[in-house]
Amino acid sequence: MMPVRPGDAMVGDMGRPTIKRIAELAGVSKSAVSYALNDRPGVSAATRARILAVANELAWRPSKTARSLVGGRAGAIGMVMNRPPRLLGLEPFYMEFVSGAVEVLASRDVFLAFRVATSLEEEIATYRAWASSKVVDGVLLTDLVDDDPRPGLVREVHLRAVVVGPQPDDQSVALWTADGDAMREMVRYLVALGHKVIARVAGTASYLHIETRTAAMRDEMARFGLEPPAILNTDFSHEQGRQATRRLLSLPVRPTAIIYDNDVMAVVGLAVAAEMGVDVPADVSMVAWDNSLLSQLSRPPLTSTSIQVHEYSAAVVEALLALIDGEEPGSRQFGEVGLAVRGSTSRPRSAGA
Repeated sequence: MMPVRPGDAMVGDMGRPTIKRIAELAGVSKSAVSYALNDRPGVSAATRARILAVANELAWRPSKTARSLVGGRAGAIGMVMNRPPRLLGLEPFYMEFVSGAVEVLASRDVFLAFRVATSLEEEIATYRAWASSKVVDGVLLTDLVDDDPRPGLVREVHLRAVVVGPQPDDQSVALWTADGDAMREMVRYLVALGHKVIARVAGTASYLHIETRTAAMRDEMARFGLEPPAILNTDFSHEQGRQATRRLLSLPVRPTAIIYDNDVMAVVGLAVAAEMGVDVPADVSMVAWDNSLLSQLSRPPLTSTSIQVHEYSAAVVEALLALIDGEEPGSRQFGEVGLAVRGSTSRPRSAGA
């Protein structure tokens, strides 16, 4: 075999190392190089190792155009968020989720096509356009609702998809977090502190993962013999979180604990309580969701669910890439959701609470 010399990395067209050059240096055919670089059978383990060593020395990277032509791949996945753009910039969960996705995709030389839609119709039109132009190999579906048309639509247009949340049907691949278990743990913790009047500032009522949280909260409170909770649904925004908190703290029988479906609304809840002269946590305990840096830096720091958003995002993307590669990753729950206890919760001041 010819030795690999320092100048050999710049021998192809436009200075790019080629499969032909790798074959020459490894003393094998171009087809053997192709088998080895694409991790396909057809070469021995020793030959594969020799080819990969030469490719590594040359700092060889696959041509994105050639890979697309040979494998019919776009080299990108898509994600459409059907939420007002102004809310996405304030939502730590999705900022961290996208960060985790991009990290995995960058290591695979795959791009993320990200769009914001203002309606379900616009979101569906985006999937149809992506499918017809073949600009993405698959998509991530978020915020599913009952009888959601999107899983069926992406199958119809032959887009591979992974659902970020509860599995909507037995044909969809989905990864979800333990929202129900997390809500039950929150309620048990608050009841153990002595709280009997627990309310919630919830997200969009129609979302499947919000339905899961609501059912779990009601069931767990009923198990303790408590009255059904006051639940105010919002669009997850700080404006609606502010309004909902003010309404709850103005009730004749004020809750001594409030659970928020994201940390943006919980942080605003702290501000509303301060404006109304309500002490947190002595007069009202507050619990957030997502455990972002925002909840950790608030004053007082917010007790919150400890979801590993970055790792969750990476797992979802890995599942989609596996699906695109022809594997069957299957649907599953991702990890456990614990509770990070901080200064926003305590025993209620009132002995009758």
